[in-house]
Amino acid sequence: MNSPISRRTVAVSLLAGAAALGTTGAAFAAPSPAAEEPTHRHRQIRPTIVLIHGAFADASSWSAVVERLQRQGHQVLAPALPLRGLASDAAYIRSFLDSVPGPIVLVGHSYGGAVISVAAADASRVKALVYIAAFVPDIGESALELTAKYPGSTLAQATSAQYYPLPGGGQGEELIIKQELFREQFAAGVPAATAQVMAVGQRPIALAALQEKSTAAAWKKLPSWCLVATEDRNIPPAALQWMAERARAHTVRVRAPHAVAVSDPGPVTELILRAARSAC
Repeated sequence: MNSPISRRTVAVSLLAGAAALGTTGAAFAAPSPAAEEPTHRHRQIRPTIVLIHGAFADASSWSAVVERLQRQGHQVLAPALPLRGLASDAAYIRSFLDSVPGPIVLVGHSYGGAVISVAAADASRVKALVYIAAFVPDIGESALELTAKYPGSTLAQATSAQYYPLPGGGQGEELIIKQELFREQFAAGVPAATAQVMAVGQRPIALAALQEKSTAAAWKKLPSWCLVATEDRNIPPAALQWMAERARAHTVRVRAPHAVAVSDPGPVTELILRAARSAC
């Protein structure tokens, strides 16, 4: 029969184990509220990321970026943009932003960059702007004006016009990329099958929206990040670079087409995360 273990032996063993852990029992205690508080605060201040698509695309163009951001624990929203006029589109997005609690990182692609520049003006919860192959207009500038600032865009030759009824009567003109040219113009490098689906589901933009001049430039007050797509055929890469430098934005260059969120979601996500970290 084994000899019984003395109380002294048990006490010594417990004290030795506690010493090895560097404490005399705290390792077995539940975390205190104070210990949990930093994590709780971190969750509270983590910004919501709002993604705004541009012309000839819809919110699904952000799908791969959304998945990556969600894996990092971010709340992500990607509303549909009407694409009917800069002022009205910006007003719609501003109303959307007003419904989002807490800090926001606002991201725009293409024409969506012009929209976020207006929508974020005086929006106190927007903490950072991210421009993905996007327009960064100053007050009084239009998307078409900025497209023509440098050579290189082939968008005019790749689009066709179609017409829609205006609420007050008459017709509005909108542009759409010809399906047979869509991949080459908008999504070079994207798998052909994916580009074909994008071409079928593309959203036309009112010509007036591209001609309308910006009334605000939120990037003058908010920290900004820009991604320059060096193979962009919609907005000349030289124009993208010039706008990024003028905005004094944190800038990265990616060898990618205009639809960079589809072709290269990794660098797009990383840039957004950098902006999000700055907003915490």
